[in-house]
Amino acid sequence: MPVLRVKDDLPADAQAFARLVRDRHSCRGFRPDPAPRATIETMLAIAQGAASWCNSQPWQAIVTEGDATERFREALYAHAIRMAGPDGGTPAEAPDFAFPARYAGVYKARQRATGWALYESVGVAHGDRKGSARQMLENFRLFGAPHVMIITTEADLGVYGAIDCGAYVGHVLLAAQSLGLAAIAQAALASVSGFVRDYFALPAERKVVCGVSFGYADPSHPANGFRTTRAALDQAVRYEA
Repeated sequence: MPVLRVKDDLPADAQAFARLVRDRHSCRGFRPDPAPRATIETMLAIAQGAASWCNSQPWQAIVTEGDATERFREALYAHAIRMAGPDGGTPAEAPDFAFPARYAGVYKARQRATGWALYESVGVAHGDRKGSARQMLENFRLFGAPHVMIITTEADLGVYGAIDCGAYVGHVLLAAQSLGLAAIAQAALASVSGFVRDYFALPAERKVVCGVSFGYADPSHPANGFRTTRAALDQAVRYEA
């Protein structure tokens, strides 16, 4: 089901916000055209208003442009191929924040539905492990995006610093949508946090939360042809009166 039907009787700001939330999607195919620096800075200035515990604003971001994106893409993809090995496994080191122990029940069902819809959109049949591995590795090519952000938090702030960064990422994604940009948040880049830290010469106390690749969507790319669904409110909310 859609996130929200935009009703005419909603206040104008609510209508605009609902459209941004409804229309935003995780872009997995980008045009090579770079975004103007002024547009990027507007996106980041909007996102800087995200709420955080004690107003700590723990997020720091590295943003690549031009040749810097291409150098990082090349090095990251080569590293992922080495980590995947000859059998094409999922490249992974020890992320700075532990990934989910497992997906079960409805969470597993949602994960599978999203994965199957993605693979179907790019012509990967169920059970085609080589095909799914190729698509997974596109994460490490940044899906062809001309820009990527690496978002880090301070180690001493622990999981709550990461939670605050999550709020920041949400603001980045919606700010990008409002400016005509497309974006995708990528936990995959946190799976090789050691490589990312070394590549950008980050200090040990900066922990990698995720990446966000962004630019202009390629509407002809098949991976941009599917959309995920959202649960009904009664599956996520309980009222007490």
